[in-house]
Order: sequence, then C-alpha cells, then structure tokens
Amino acid sequence: MYPTVAEALALPVVRRGRPAVVAGAAGMGRRVRWVHAAEIADIAHLLRGGELVLTTGIALPEDAAGLTRYVDDLAAVGVSGLVVELVRRWSDEVPGALAAAAERHGLPLVTLARETRFVSVTEAVVSLIVDAQLAELRAAEQVHETFTALTVAGAEPAEVLREVARTSGLPVVLETLGHEVLAYDAAGQDPAALLADWGDRSRAVSVPERTAYHERAGWLVTVVGARGADWGRLVLITPEPPPHRQVVVAERAASALAVHRLVARDRESLERQTHRTLLTQLLGQPPHDLPARAAALGVPLDRRQLVGVAIRPGAASAPAQALATQEVLRDLAEATALAARRVTVPALVGVVDDTSVRALLSVPPQTALDGVLRRLACEVHRTAAATPHALPVVVAVGTTVTGLADVRRSLGEAAHVAGAALRSPGSKLYHRLDDVRLRGLLHLLREDGRVRAFADRELGPLLSRDGNQGSRLVELLRYFCENGGNKSAAAAAAHLSRTAYYQQLARIEQVLGVSLEDPESVLSLYVALLVHESGDVPGAGGRDPQPPRPPEASR
Repeated sequence: MYPTVAEALALPVVRRGRPAVVAGAAGMGRRVRWVHAAEIADIAHLLRGGELVLTTGIALPEDAAGLTRYVDDLAAVGVSGLVVELVRRWSDEVPGALAAAAERHGLPLVTLARETRFVSVTEAVVSLIVDAQLAELRAAEQVHETFTALTVAGAEPAEVLREVARTSGLPVVLETLGHEVLAYDAAGQDPAALLADWGDRSRAVSVPERTAYHERAGWLVTVVGARGADWGRLVLITPEPPPHRQVVVAERAASALAVHRLVARDRESLERQTHRTLLTQLLGQPPHDLPARAAALGVPLDRRQLVGVAIRPGAASAPAQALATQEVLRDLAEATALAARRVTVPALVGVVDDTSVRALLSVPPQTALDGVLRRLACEVHRTAAATPHALPVVVAVGTTVTGLADVRRSLGEAAHVAGAALRSPGSKLYHRLDDVRLRGLLHLLREDGRVRAFADRELGPLLSRDGNQGSRLVELLRYFCENGGNKSAAAAAAHLSRTAYYQQLARIEQVLGVSLEDPESVLSLYVALLVHESGDVPGAGGRDPQPPRPPEASR
C-alpha cells in the first residue's frame, strides 16, 4: 500500500529540485513508509525502517569512514532511500565514499541540485502514502463484501477460487494438507504448467504462520480450516511479494472455503446425525419413545411395512472396503436420502458403521413393496453416480417386517446381503438373501469359527504352497470350480494350454490329497473357496470383490 522511491521522486515538488539518482538505482522499487528529515549522523537508531531520509549533509562526518558508517547504519535499519540537497555542504556531487556505500547496499542515493523545502516534500509524500492506504482500505473493504456475499450464498469452492483469480489476477490452488490438489483456477495461464509436479513443489514450501509469503517459491500460502481442524492450504502464485490487498483476498477466500465445508458437514449432521442415532438405537435396544421421535421426523413406524436396506460403495479397481471412507459414505447417505425423497418413501437414512449406509423404509401396508423397491433402487443408483465420487453401488434389502422388535433383523440381514453381493457380480437393481444363495448363507455364517476352520482345513495346504512358492494353485482351482468342472473352459479362463492346466490340476490333487473327479470333493473345495473369498479366513487375503454391473431397467 506504500509508494515506491521512484514514485516519490516523480512528485512535482521533488522534480523541481532536479533529482538525480547517483547510486543504488537497483533499490528504486523500495516502498516508502514515511519521510524523515535529519541532519545528524547517528539518526539510524531512531528510525524504524521504510523511511525516505532527507538531509543537506551539513552535520555528516568529514572522513570517508564516517560517511560509510552512516550509510551502513541506515541500510541496517532498512531505510528506503537517502536524499541529499547539494546546496549547503556539497555543491556539485556527494563524496565518493557515500556513493560507494549506497551502491554496495542497493540503497537509492538521490541528489537535489536546487534548494528544496523538505516540509513540502514530506507533505507530498505523506499525502501519497495516505492516498495509497485509503485506496488499499477501500479495496480490502470491497474484498470483504465480495467474499462475505459468497459465504452467505454458500458458494462452492470452484466459485470461490474463480473470484480469487478474478480479484487478484493470480493463479490459485486449493490443496489438502497432504498436498493433493482439490481445485484450482489458472487465471488464464496454462493449467498444465501450474499443476506440474505439484506435490513435490508443495512439499518444499513450508511457512511458519497461517498466512505467509514464501519468497523463493513465489507462493502466498494461507491455511484453510475451521474450529481448529485445518484441512487444506490456499496458494496464490505471485512472483512478487503480495500487497496487503492480495493477503486479504487469500484470507477471506480461506474463510469462505472453511465455512462452506463446515456448513456442508453441519447440513449432513442436522438430519443425518439424527437419523443415525435412531438407526443405532434400532440395532440395539430401542427406547420407548423412539416411534414418536421417528414419526416427528416424518417416518412413522407403527402399522407400516418396515424394510431394512443397506447400500455399499463398489469400485472397479480396489476393494470396496478401502473406498468406504467416511466422506464417501456421507455423500452416499445424502444421495440415498435424496432418492427416498424423490420416490416419496419415508425413510431413516444414516451411516452406522464404516462399511455401508443403512436405511429403514416405512411403507404403507396397502402399497406394493416391489414397485417401491425398484423405484428406490433406480434412484439410489442414479443419485450415487452423481456424487463427487461417482461410485457404483450395491443395494441390498432385508426381510419385510411389521414390528419394531424385528427391525434389527431386517437391517442386519440387508447388511449381510450387501457384503455377499459385493463378491457376486450381477446386474440386479437390488439384492435379497435368496439372490446371493450359497454366498449369502456363508456370509451369514462367516463369524462361525467352525466355518472358518472348515475352509482352513480344505484349502490350508494349497494356500501355504502358494504363499511359499509364489504359485497360483488356488486361483486355478477357482477357475475349475466356477466352470463346473469343465477343464477346457477352465483352462481358457486361466489363459493356459489344456496340457499345462491339466498338469496344474494334478498338482492340486497331489497337494490336497483329493480327487477332482469326486463331486463331493469339488463341492467341499468350492464352498471353502467362497468362505476364503469373504476374507475372514485367518491368513487369507481373499479376492477383491467384483464391481457391480450397471443395473437393469427392472429387477
């Protein structure tokens, strides 16, 4: 907000003195915070930095060492420049020692060839400073008004960053604390160049305060967070140290982003947290007032068809469990609640564990349930695809019940079916227990130690051999079972020649001590493989669940 030395010298009152820059021209861009007229040589300790010092030189030292020390002291406290009037002490030029010291420090040394009223210079420069400060304050006020309006309107991060780029004229990036880019606006520059090697560049930039300028990187960085929970950084790319106005832009934008995230989270909690509380109580010991509280939320539980539903995210390349973060589940819960509203079915919707979204549908007794479930499942698939994560989902439905005491069973069954359906590729809009068949039964029994012990007995030697020797016998056995014992089809699925595949089957029989010609042995091994795929067998990693296929138009 302060004028530069060059701008001060351009003032008419200074120009009348015929100024000449005799040393330190590289420092003409220094900012002038104040003007100070002083004749004594030991003035430096009375200054604060940023002053333009005016002197006639009449009290300055005679010797070269004293003049050098005088300039050294001024430079040490950070004065902006030194103006010497060539009338009373020196008439033609300043001593060489004075000029040499100023040049060494890059401190502008200006001579005035004519007598100049220093009070007029002071008034003019201070007026320039005040005008600049007022302009900066007006700009800062406008910035506050702009970003306050964005905050009140609940502007999305992209809109906030667009305003930052427009106001500052600088590229801006919003990143996580892990240095991952969440959003950006290149301000007309090349986005590829802006984001190239961003993670490495960002990790190299550390600032000591919540808002600070990193000169080497040319980054103005401010931390983004609310309620003491910081979650990101806002970065403005500016090769020059930013003026106060740009600092205000960065900080107000960071506040708007923090409020947006906080409000979005609170929006979820105001409704979803209440629903989650009721669902958690339904899965435990429901209090006597729960039906009244649910009815007050628009979800009556008395004399209704009550259906538990579980919605789990799926993925094409990673285990669904790894993607079931709280953020993903929160978005999925909002999508499910929106779907229920669109099909006008009352429902409690919330995240009660770290794997799925649960919902309890409340359907009038005279309503055909299948039609409601089809419409709801269609909407869930559609709204889930519109979330920021755009994940495919599995929708599972529990048994229809009519009493509050049976709701826990319906919700639990839906969760079990969803878990089993993740490992059963299909194209159904929604799954019931009879859809996942044997997998569903095994999933229900997955906590039974006897089932796990059975799978371990059946597959243990094969798992050990694969682990010790890096073979793929378990995978080859799976192809055999999944193709109904058809060796040719299994060999094709395994991408092996029939001769090579038959040799591997013989090795499997040798390791397990069984015959793959025996239907009962094959059945036992296939059941053990299904248990193994659930990932609950000790020491078994299991197979990644297959992604759900796009839903059909009807169940």
